[in-house]
Amino acid sequence: MRGTRLDTDRIRAARRLIDPVFLDTPLYRCEALEPELGCAVSVKLETANPVRSFKARGTEIAATRLADGGDRAVVCASAGNLGQALAWSGRNRGLDVTVVASRFATPAKLDRIRALGAALELVDGDHESARERAADRARRDGIRLLEDSLDIETCEGAATIGLELTAATPRFDTVLLALGGGALATGVGHVLKDLAPGIEVICVQPSGAPALTLSWRERRVVTTDSADTIADGVAGRFPIPAVLDDLLVVADDAVLVREESIVAGMRLLLDHAGLVVEPSAALGVAAVLEDRDRFAGRHVVTVVCGGNVDAAAYRRWIGPAATDPS
Repeated sequence: MRGTRLDTDRIRAARRLIDPVFLDTPLYRCEALEPELGCAVSVKLETANPVRSFKARGTEIAATRLADGGDRAVVCASAGNLGQALAWSGRNRGLDVTVVASRFATPAKLDRIRALGAALELVDGDHESARERAADRARRDGIRLLEDSLDIETCEGAATIGLELTAATPRFDTVLLALGGGALATGVGHVLKDLAPGIEVICVQPSGAPALTLSWRERRVVTTDSADTIADGVAGRFPIPAVLDDLLVVADDAVLVREESIVAGMRLLLDHAGLVVEPSAALGVAAVLEDRDRFAGRHVVTVVCGGNVDAAAYRRWIGPAATDPS
């Protein structure tokens, strides 16, 4: 396999830096979903932890290395989940954490960042504006900027999910991964291609925020003027070139799904798996809903990557009945 920025032995070593509460998350066959999706389905549940997303796997590594190196402060931009994770990991290691976010981010995520003790700075505009402000803060204050997907710790943390998937039995055919900044896809994808190359890696992104998928298809960085999706956790507009290079190595496919399919996926996960998830976590199910024939007769794993959702918005999206995207 052509190389990525990641190294499997280093990922195994990094795993030892992560609080066990974030490791060995449930992976189970969800037969109740299968009549709706037309294939065997297993769920890798990354919401059953103190920050309700996979992001702390990476922030645990980053915060440990920062503290061990004598750093005392760190700043990040976040749509919500990375900020919560960094606040949790930093608090436990004596780091001063600042999170920069759009003032239009999910209120429940912002409230949780504050509750975990991080300083929260809100900016007008979208996540890309928050990234620019966080970089300015890091330069001004001389502190570490943790950039999701670019900084290798975030990818190594996500990659530990891949180690757990490759250790599972029985083997499955396909893994469906939410695609936003790219840490989850490139981290898990690297491990799968290294240790279980026969497993297909499919990345899923909303049609309303397609930048990294378009970049993968065209094999060059493609930016977009806007991002319009309820899946705020994957709503980036400016792909990172180094991340795209890794994605081109590890992804077998990258697909776009409609908003109504994302909502339908959330409803299916609630009705048939008892899971309340944020829109990004339903992208894998949405991909199957939009192309049942492709997955028929296969065993797929979908990584349920986050469960931080605003209750009022969730009720508005789900409504009294599921939406059929077909």
